[in-house]
Amino acid sequence: MSTPQALSGSDTGRMSGRAWGVLFVLCGAIFLEGIDVAMLNVALPAIREDLEMSTGMLQWVMSAYVLGYGGFMLLGGRAADLFGRRRMFVFWLVVFLLFSGLGGFATEGWMLIVARFVTGVAAAFMTPAGLSIITTSFEEGPQRNKALLVYSGTAAGGFSIGLVVGGLLAAVDWRWVFFAPVVLTFLILVAAVVLIPKSPRPDRQGQSVDLAGALSVTGAILLLVFGVERAAHASAAWTAATIGAGLVLFLVFVAIERRSASPLVRLGIFRSGSLVRANLAGMLFAAGFFGFQFIAVLYLQELRGWSTLQTSFALIVIGVDAILSPTLTPRLVARFGNARVIFGGLLLAALSYALFLPIGADWTYWAMFPSLIILGLAFSLAYGPLTILATDGVAEEEQGVAGGLLYTSFQFGAALGLSSVAAVNIAATDGTSPAALLDGYRAALVVPLVAALVAAVISAFGLRSRAGAGEGDTGPVPTAAPEKNVPVEAAR
Repeated sequence: MSTPQALSGSDTGRMSGRAWGVLFVLCGAIFLEGIDVAMLNVALPAIREDLEMSTGMLQWVMSAYVLGYGGFMLLGGRAADLFGRRRMFVFWLVVFLLFSGLGGFATEGWMLIVARFVTGVAAAFMTPAGLSIITTSFEEGPQRNKALLVYSGTAAGGFSIGLVVGGLLAAVDWRWVFFAPVVLTFLILVAAVVLIPKSPRPDRQGQSVDLAGALSVTGAILLLVFGVERAAHASAAWTAATIGAGLVLFLVFVAIERRSASPLVRLGIFRSGSLVRANLAGMLFAAGFFGFQFIAVLYLQELRGWSTLQTSFALIVIGVDAILSPTLTPRLVARFGNARVIFGGLLLAALSYALFLPIGADWTYWAMFPSLIILGLAFSLAYGPLTILATDGVAEEEQGVAGGLLYTSFQFGAALGLSSVAAVNIAATDGTSPAALLDGYRAALVVPLVAALVAAVISAFGLRSRAGAGEGDTGPVPTAAPEKNVPVEAAR
């Protein structure tokens, strides 16, 4: 991999045209991941009708992707460090392209589920590779911060745009939800081959692949995500047994890593308080964010009778963070530091969820608007700085692992949030009347609120009393936007 200086373009730290090209490619990939998930969300009713899938089987179209993504993320991050970030990024981008296209040809539900699982695995290898290319190719400090904030803004933009594009494509034929990403993936692949510099093969002398560690942690994450995803649909005993087995495998993983000469994840990395706080806060933030969106969609479509496209346009305002992340957030980080900006973003998320708690059966869109716009602002303040904090100060040879840890936290948090709000909603809904549905929604909305408040408490431990400073503050972040706006979760 080229050094940071190779992409800086000058001794002043200004980013060269080549650097912007590399960032454009990596932003395109995370945009692709966001738009792919969002488009599928709004196409699920059409898929169920065409493939005659039950509700339980339809849920697996989403869960299979989450399992593949969350389960293999740590292995993907380590693979990027061991086998080359560019090599892993390009290879798994090809896999993503192939299986996204295969999903569009599915004639049976199980075919679509398998395609989504492999697509999730591809994203699990591709995403940490792309993030670590940024963190190792851009000099730590203002340049890297700007790149990461543009990158995070892209992820949100992809999800927001995907909601609308998915509704439009599904209105024509749901299969275009899978075919459209193929075209975008191909363009990104060509640009990646041309623009991302080739790097020497990593020196793996004395660093064997920790197969036992990889199998144990992947199995543990799969079982935990699986147990959380199915919590609302399975018995308490089954859920407890599944999660318990996952925790046992985690203990096995820790034991293996303690003894391994070349561990998959060096346990000493968790001595970084900022990394641990970023991952915990990121997990809870994702839980609240995805849980809230799930309840908001149910409210708008089940109770209010809004169409898929109306719902998509209603929620697109959350995507304002695609604009704010590369413009407003760098200024705030430069002034207050990452820790304080994250803390403010989490408090705003809690405010957003609290404002939505008293939803009524006849709320106008303008009554909902404050919650939605504040949530978009909260995402712009929290997501990018969390990404910076989780990778800041980590050695270059462990950047892939650090990225894998963060995105594992985001994915597990999303699964946790979705299953938790679904379980509370089901338990609190007594009947099918509008009043009963509202009771269920209001009860479920407490989950995102609590998640955001706990995340804020965790992030508060990283605050410093020194004015204008914050954890992960590595200097002023340039406030000027790039000359050309780069079309760039969690995440999301």
